[in-house]
Amino acid sequence: MASDGAVTTPAKVTPKKANLLDPHSIKHLLDETVAEVVKGKGYVENTRLGNWKLLIGTAVIAIALLAQFYPKKFPQNREFLLGCIALYVVMNVVLLILSYTKEKDAIIFTHPPAGSFNNTGLVISSKLPRFLDMYNLSIASADPESISAHKPVHFTKSVTKWFTKEGVLVEGLFWKDVERLIDDYNNERKSK
Repeated sequence: MASDGAVTTPAKVTPKKANLLDPHSIKHLLDETVAEVVKGKGYVENTRLGNWKLLIGTAVIAIALLAQFYPKKFPQNREFLLGCIALYVVMNVVLLILSYTKEKDAIIFTHPPAGSFNNTGLVISSKLPRFLDMYNLSIASADPESISAHKPVHFTKSVTKWFTKEGVLVEGLFWKDVERLIDDYNNERKSK
Protein backbone atom coordinates (compact mmCIF):
# COMPACT_ATOMS: atom_id res chain seq x y z
CA MET A 1 0.00 0.00 0.00
CA ALA A 2 1.11 3.51 -0.72
CA SER A 3 1.42 6.05 2.08
CA ASP A 4 -1.90 7.66 1.11
CA GLY A 5 -3.77 4.35 1.49
CA ALA A 6 -4.01 3.57 -2.23
CA VAL A 7 -2.99 0.13 -3.42
CA THR A 8 -0.07 0.16 -5.84
CA THR A 9 0.17 -2.42 -8.56
CA PRO A 10 3.42 -3.46 -10.20
CA ALA A 11 4.10 -2.00 -13.63
CA LYS A 12 2.76 -4.21 -16.37
CA VAL A 13 5.51 -5.59 -18.56
CA THR A 14 4.54 -5.65 -22.20
CA PRO A 15 5.74 -8.76 -23.95
CA LYS A 16 8.07 -8.39 -26.89
CA LYS A 17 6.33 -9.41 -30.07
CA ALA A 18 7.55 -9.97 -33.62
CA ASN A 19 5.85 -10.69 -36.90
CA LEU A 20 6.75 -14.35 -37.47
CA LEU A 21 6.40 -13.92 -41.24
CA ASP A 22 9.05 -11.21 -41.29
CA PRO A 23 12.60 -12.50 -40.63
CA HIS A 24 13.92 -8.93 -40.27
CA SER A 25 11.44 -8.27 -37.47
CA ILE A 26 12.49 -11.48 -35.71
CA LYS A 27 16.21 -10.74 -36.05
CA HIS A 28 15.74 -7.15 -34.90
CA LEU A 29 13.88 -8.24 -31.77
CA LEU A 30 16.42 -10.94 -30.94
CA ASP A 31 19.34 -8.56 -31.53
CA GLU A 32 17.83 -5.92 -29.23
CA THR A 33 17.32 -8.55 -26.55
CA VAL A 34 20.92 -9.78 -26.92
CA ALA A 35 22.14 -6.22 -26.33
CA GLU A 36 20.01 -6.05 -23.16
CA VAL A 37 21.43 -9.33 -21.88
CA VAL A 38 25.02 -8.26 -22.56
CA LYS A 39 24.51 -4.94 -20.76
CA GLY A 40 22.84 -6.84 -17.91
CA LYS A 41 26.00 -8.94 -17.54
CA GLY A 42 28.03 -5.79 -16.77
CA TYR A 43 29.39 -4.94 -20.21
CA VAL A 44 29.21 -1.31 -21.34
CA GLU A 45 28.59 -0.56 -25.00
CA ASN A 46 31.54 0.83 -26.94
CA THR A 47 30.10 3.49 -29.25
CA ARG A 48 33.38 4.64 -30.80
CA LEU A 49 32.68 3.15 -34.26
CA GLY A 50 29.13 4.49 -34.28
CA ASN A 51 30.39 7.94 -33.32
CA TRP A 52 32.91 7.89 -36.18
CA LYS A 53 30.18 6.88 -38.61
CA LEU A 54 27.97 9.72 -37.36
CA LEU A 55 30.82 12.20 -37.72
CA ILE A 56 31.57 11.09 -41.29
CA GLY A 57 27.85 11.11 -42.13
CA THR A 58 27.57 14.67 -40.80
CA ALA A 59 30.54 15.69 -42.96
CA VAL A 60 28.84 14.13 -46.00
CA ILE A 61 25.67 16.11 -45.28
CA ALA A 62 27.69 19.31 -44.81
CA ILE A 63 29.38 18.75 -48.18
CA ALA A 64 26.00 18.22 -49.86
CA LEU A 65 24.57 21.37 -48.25
CA LEU A 66 27.64 23.38 -49.20
CA ALA A 67 27.31 22.26 -52.82
CA GLN A 68 23.58 23.02 -52.86
CA PHE A 69 23.75 26.49 -51.33
CA TYR A 70 27.04 27.75 -52.72
CA PRO A 71 26.52 31.44 -53.62
CA LYS A 72 27.61 31.21 -57.26
CA LYS A 73 25.39 29.68 -59.96
CA PHE A 74 26.25 26.65 -62.09
CA PRO A 75 28.63 27.69 -64.82
CA GLN A 76 30.79 29.72 -62.41
CA ASN A 77 30.92 27.03 -59.67
CA ARG A 78 31.59 24.00 -61.88
CA GLU A 79 35.00 23.13 -60.35
CA PHE A 80 33.67 23.63 -56.83
CA LEU A 81 30.71 21.32 -57.54
CA LEU A 82 32.99 18.66 -59.04
CA GLY A 83 35.16 18.85 -55.90
CA CYS A 84 32.10 18.50 -53.65
CA ILE A 85 30.82 15.53 -55.65
CA ALA A 86 34.22 13.81 -55.50
CA LEU A 87 34.47 14.44 -51.75
CA TYR A 88 30.89 13.20 -51.27
CA VAL A 89 31.70 9.94 -53.07
CA VAL A 90 34.97 9.44 -51.18
CA MET A 91 33.31 9.98 -47.78
CA ASN A 92 30.51 7.54 -48.64
CA VAL A 93 33.07 4.95 -49.72
CA VAL A 94 34.82 5.41 -46.37
CA LEU A 95 31.49 4.75 -44.62
CA LEU A 96 30.97 1.59 -46.67
CA ILE A 97 34.48 0.35 -45.92
CA LEU A 98 33.91 0.90 -42.19
CA SER A 99 30.65 -1.03 -42.37
CA TYR A 100 32.09 -3.97 -44.30
CA THR A 101 35.43 -4.29 -42.54
CA LYS A 102 34.76 -3.26 -38.95
CA GLU A 103 31.05 -3.58 -38.32
CA LYS A 104 30.13 -6.65 -40.39
CA ASP A 105 27.20 -8.43 -38.68
CA ALA A 106 27.92 -6.93 -35.25
CA ILE A 107 25.02 -6.17 -32.94
CA ILE A 108 27.09 -4.54 -30.23
CA PHE A 109 30.71 -3.74 -29.38
CA THR A 110 31.55 -3.56 -25.67
CA HIS A 111 34.24 -2.39 -23.31
CA PRO A 112 35.51 -4.98 -20.81
CA PRO A 113 33.38 -5.24 -17.68
CA ALA A 114 34.40 -3.01 -14.80
CA GLY A 115 36.73 -4.70 -12.35
CA SER A 116 37.72 -7.54 -14.68
CA PHE A 117 41.29 -8.45 -15.52
CA ASN A 118 40.30 -8.77 -19.15
CA ASN A 119 41.45 -5.77 -21.20
CA THR A 120 39.35 -6.44 -24.28
CA GLY A 121 35.66 -6.04 -24.90
CA LEU A 122 33.31 -8.19 -26.93
CA VAL A 123 32.01 -8.14 -30.47
CA ILE A 124 28.65 -9.84 -30.62
CA SER A 125 27.25 -10.62 -34.03
CA SER A 126 24.29 -12.49 -35.39
CA LYS A 127 22.92 -13.91 -38.61
CA LEU A 128 19.48 -15.08 -39.62
CA PRO A 129 19.75 -16.35 -43.20
CA ARG A 130 16.91 -15.74 -45.60
CA PHE A 131 14.24 -18.42 -45.70
CA LEU A 132 15.74 -20.22 -42.69
CA ASP A 133 14.76 -20.17 -39.04
CA MET A 134 18.29 -20.79 -37.72
CA TYR A 135 19.61 -17.85 -35.69
CA ASN A 136 23.39 -17.79 -35.33
CA LEU A 137 24.84 -15.78 -32.45
CA SER A 138 28.58 -15.44 -31.98
CA ILE A 139 30.80 -13.76 -29.41
CA ALA A 140 34.40 -12.85 -30.12
CA SER A 141 37.01 -10.56 -28.66
CA ALA A 142 37.00 -6.94 -29.80
CA ASP A 143 40.79 -7.31 -30.04
CA PRO A 144 41.57 -10.87 -31.16
CA GLU A 145 45.33 -10.16 -31.00
CA SER A 146 45.16 -9.39 -27.27
CA ILE A 147 46.69 -11.84 -24.83
CA SER A 148 43.47 -11.78 -22.81
CA ALA A 149 41.27 -12.65 -25.81
CA HIS A 150 39.33 -15.88 -25.52
CA LYS A 151 38.37 -18.21 -28.35
CA PRO A 152 35.20 -17.12 -30.17
CA VAL A 153 32.03 -19.03 -29.30
CA HIS A 154 28.73 -19.33 -31.10
CA PHE A 155 25.45 -21.16 -31.19
CA THR A 156 22.92 -21.81 -33.90
CA LYS A 157 19.34 -22.51 -32.88
CA SER A 158 15.92 -22.36 -34.42
CA VAL A 159 13.99 -19.20 -33.56
CA THR A 160 10.93 -21.38 -33.01
CA LYS A 161 12.42 -22.33 -29.63
CA TRP A 162 12.04 -18.74 -28.38
CA PHE A 163 8.72 -17.58 -29.85
CA THR A 164 5.12 -18.57 -29.20
CA LYS A 165 2.72 -19.13 -32.08
CA GLU A 166 1.48 -15.57 -31.59
CA GLY A 167 5.00 -14.16 -32.09
CA VAL A 168 5.70 -13.34 -28.45
CA LEU A 169 9.33 -13.79 -27.41
CA VAL A 170 9.79 -16.14 -24.45
CA GLU A 171 12.49 -13.95 -22.95
CA GLY A 172 13.49 -16.28 -20.12
CA LEU A 173 14.57 -19.04 -22.52
CA PHE A 174 16.39 -16.67 -24.82
CA TRP A 175 18.14 -14.86 -21.94
CA LYS A 176 19.38 -18.21 -20.57
CA ASP A 177 20.80 -19.21 -23.95
CA VAL A 178 22.59 -15.88 -24.41
CA GLU A 179 23.91 -15.82 -20.82
CA ARG A 180 25.16 -19.39 -21.26
CA LEU A 181 27.02 -18.33 -24.41
CA ILE A 182 28.60 -15.37 -22.59
CA ASP A 183 29.63 -17.69 -19.75
CA ASP A 184 31.09 -20.12 -22.30
CA TYR A 185 33.13 -17.29 -23.79
CA ASN A 186 34.41 -16.28 -20.37
CA ASN A 187 35.03 -19.94 -19.43
CA GLU A 188 32.76 -19.49 -16.40
CA ARG A 189 30.26 -22.21 -17.14
CA LYS A 190 30.39 -25.15 -14.78
CA SER A 191 30.98 -28.44 -16.55
CA LYS A 192 28.47 -31.14 -15.75
